[in-house]
Amino acid sequence: MEGLNIQIGRAGARRDIALLKVRGYIDTQTCSEMHTQMTKVLQEGFLHLIVDMGNVNYVSSAGWGVFVSEIKNIREKGGDLKIVQMSPEVYDVFEMLEFNRILECYDTIEEAIDDFDLSIGLDITKSISRSYRESSGAQTVTAEKSAVVERPKIQNRPPGRTGYAKTKTDPKLLPLSEKVRALVIDDPTIDVWRIRKELRTPQYGETKIGLVKMYKLLKKLSLDTKEKRYRFYRSR
Repeated sequence: MEGLNIQIGRAGARRDIALLKVRGYIDTQTCSEMHTQMTKVLQEGFLHLIVDMGNVNYVSSAGWGVFVSEIKNIREKGGDLKIVQMSPEVYDVFEMLEFNRILECYDTIEEAIDDFDLSIGLDITKSISRSYRESSGAQTVTAEKSAVVERPKIQNRPPGRTGYAKTKTDPKLLPLSEKVRALVIDDPTIDVWRIRKELRTPQYGETKIGLVKMYKLLKKLSLDTKEKRYRFYRSR
């Protein structure tokens, strides 16, 4: 069973950033717990908040409302709240409800930390300790909800298909769209985060692409869902 699980830690060169790692769902049943934990962090004096949604499966309008309801108060006090590592599905709702006009989002925790550290005048090019970690005695909060559906496993791979038949063309020389298609053909179970990770390897020319741009490209290629990627794989 999984609902909402929150781990609270500190980040940034001065450890003045509250990092909330969230897992599960944020909806009408669990958003009150999200609000409670954010309020607690603010009462402890943290005005710089990063909410890591890398393991969040769904956020309803009520869930987004929790962040929007606090953002004005936080910014008036000189702070901010940044959302990081949203899945394409979560980002789609985020954009559709136009919360992207109110809240800042980033691909990685490191990018959000950089932005906060720059805002207080730190030179992030210097070799200072700027990594993030959970604080000692980090708190885990759980709100019960229904079970998460696990990613379906690909069954009945076509006989003799063990992967993408590599062409003579060096993968790093391929256009971005062809690199993505090659990765999907090589492994149709690949998700968006793994596609971005593979693109950053030397084999694919260390190609860097933001989450939003990646999601838009997958939509354009009709590869934005697991079902579409597997369908494309079977059609090759």
